[in-house]
Amino acid sequence: MANVEWGEYTYKDLFYDIPIKRKLDKTYFDTNGKTPVFSAESSNNGIMGYTNISADYITDNSTPLYIIFGDHTRNFNIATEDFCVADNVKILIPKIKLSIDTLLFITSAWKKCIPNKGYCRHWSIAQKVFFSLPTKNNQIDFDFMESFIAELEAERIAELEAERIAELEAYLSVTGLKDTQLTDDELNVLKTYPHLSWKEFNLEVLFGKSTRGKRLKSADRVSGSLPFVTAGEKDEGISAFIDNNVEVFSKNTTTIDMFGSAKYRNYDYGADDHIAVVHTEKLSKHAAIFVTAACHKSAHTGKFHYGNNFYAKDADKLYINLPEKNGDPDYEVMENLISAVQKFVIKDVVRYSDERIIATKKIVEA
Repeated sequence: MANVEWGEYTYKDLFYDIPIKRKLDKTYFDTNGKTPVFSAESSNNGIMGYTNISADYITDNSTPLYIIFGDHTRNFNIATEDFCVADNVKILIPKIKLSIDTLLFITSAWKKCIPNKGYCRHWSIAQKVFFSLPTKNNQIDFDFMESFIAELEAERIAELEAERIAELEAYLSVTGLKDTQLTDDELNVLKTYPHLSWKEFNLEVLFGKSTRGKRLKSADRVSGSLPFVTAGEKDEGISAFIDNNVEVFSKNTTTIDMFGSAKYRNYDYGADDHIAVVHTEKLSKHAAIFVTAACHKSAHTGKFHYGNNFYAKDADKLYINLPEKNGDPDYEVMENLISAVQKFVIKDVVRYSDERIIATKKIVEA
């Protein structure tokens, strides 16, 4: 940047300003509208709503991009599709075709020179100010602006990528998941898997009676830190974090919701009346995960729905298919199977993170 030549310009060197055809108010807005309506707003790229009336300004090959200046806010927004406008805007068309990156550079340089005088009409000032742009051979250096913005974007992406990878590396190290080498027991269970003996077991016999959660209306929930589990797949069924005085179920247990969908919980939680809790807490983590998968396979068959909910009494009657040894569940086999599968999955994640770290370093150091 120190070696860049700079020149002073006004907006007339770069843009044509065009008259406003009509100004729409909120009576024209429609929640199902397709055409964006720009205003002087600073949020949402200046789009304050949508309408179903025909667009007043068309983006085509001759004018692929428009600049909308917010008269009260000094904000510049870029229109990349057909649009209409509300009040307090100025519409500009680039005199030559410019990329979005170049327009961002120009409008940023321009905005810095427009005084902020509070809630007032800024266009009267903006049209007169001079702003500095890179210059080469007495001409605006558009190529420099393009490459400069592209470089900034690449560096920022690399920084974000590095942050994510660092977080992943820390997580894998803390949890001990970075070690993906299979043990002898894990290798053996994979080899002998086709020859395992299986047997059906009743959940109540294995883990005692399941517990049904209690209803807690949304309006009665007090914001807090305890996960509150309800039926559904979104966010693993966690609908809120609460501070109510409810029964707390321990981690390493299995929940089955009203639809028969089973999930393993590695944290303490509360649950509503559409949740059955299977008390697998005495099992090892990997064995409990295996049992959860078996519960899901047996319960989530389409039999249970809004008209026929799955409850704790149904969990007590549920039979699940598990590896067995001498007539009892072979939890050691289950544990080794899940551990081996986890390592296969994590191995791909570790390989990805290692490759991304190398690529990120090359970008940052270039």
